Amino acid sequence: MTRMLMNLTFSTRCQGFLRKTAYKAFVSLTAFTALVAAPIAKPANADTLLLVQGYLGDAGSWRASGIVPLLYQRGWADAGHLYLGPGGRIVSSVPTPNSANRLYTLDLPTEAPIALQAQVLSANIIEARNRHPGDKIVVAAHSAGGVVARYALVTDANAKISTLITIASPHLGTSAAEMGSSLSNSPLSWVAPFIGLGTINRSRALYRDLWREGPYTMLGWLNRQPHPDARYVSVIRSADIRAPYAGDSVVEGWSQDMNVVPALRGRAERFVSPGDHGLRPDDGLLIADIVRAGGHGQERQTAAATN
Repeated sequence: MTRMLMNLTFSTRCQGFLRKTAYKAFVSLTAFTALVAAPIAKPANADTLLLVQGYLGDAGSWRASGIVPLLYQRGWADAGHLYLGPGGRIVSSVPTPNSANRLYTLDLPTEAPIALQAQVLSANIIEARNRHPGDKIVVAAHSAGGVVARYALVTDANAKISTLITIASPHLGTSAAEMGSSLSNSPLSWVAPFIGLGTINRSRALYRDLWREGPYTMLGWLNRQPHPDARYVSVIRSADIRAPYAGDSVVEGWSQDMNVVPALRGRAERFVSPGDHGLRPDDGLLIADIVRAGGHGQERQTAAATN
C-alpha cells in the first residue's frame, strides 16, 4: 500500500512537470516585478493578524516553521493561540500583549468539510474584532485554509476583514484531492486506519470540496458568489519561478491565483514564491511586507531564499 501511495505521488509530480511546460509560454507574457528587500519598518498601526493552517496542519506549524519569530522581528507581537474555552467562549493562551500589532494562531478541524471549518474560522474572526475594535483584521491562510477563509467571507457577513493573503491555496481545486477521493473509495480505505492513513477516510467530504471546479462542485459554486470588499492577495508557490503557473507538487499555480476565480477576476494581487507546498520561514517576511505595503494591485516575484 505504501508503494502504491509513493507511485501516486510520483505521478502527481509528473503531471506538474507537464503543466509547467504547457503554461510557460502564457506566464512569460505576465509582468512580475521584483520584490526587493526593504529596511525593517514598523507595520501599519492597529492590525490584527490571524494565521490559518491548511489540511493536516496545526497552529504550531506557524511557529515551528520560523514564521512567527520573523513576524515578531517585523513588529508583530505574538498574542498566543485562540481556542474554545469553558462555557464555549474563545479564549487566548496568553494575555494580550501591549502592542499596536499582534498575531494569533487558532484551532481548526482541518479534516472537516470546508463549510464546517469556515464556521470555526468565522467565530475566530468575530472574536478578534470584538477583542480589538477598530483594528484592521488580516487573515493569512495556507493551502486549503485559503479556501476556508473565502468561504467564511462569502457566507458570513459578520466575518469582516481588511485583507486576505492565501499561500499555495487550491482556489480552483486540485487533482490531489480527486486522488484522495479515489483512495477513500478504494479497498485501501478498509485497511487505512491500521497503517496510519485514517485521514483518508476522515477527509472524504473535504476531498470532494476541493475537487477541481465544475458545474456541480463546491468550488464551482463558491467561485461565482459575490465576495466582500477586501484586499485579496495570492502567494503562488512554484518549484520554478520562471514558470509560476506550474505550481508546486500539490497545487497547480493557476489554481493558486485568485485572479482566475470568476468572482475575483482583476481584484487580486499576485506574488510568486519559490519552493514546494509547505510553509517556509520567509513566508513571515513576505506576509509582513504585503501588509505594510498596502494594496497597489501589483504583480510581484519574491526574491526569497530557497533553503
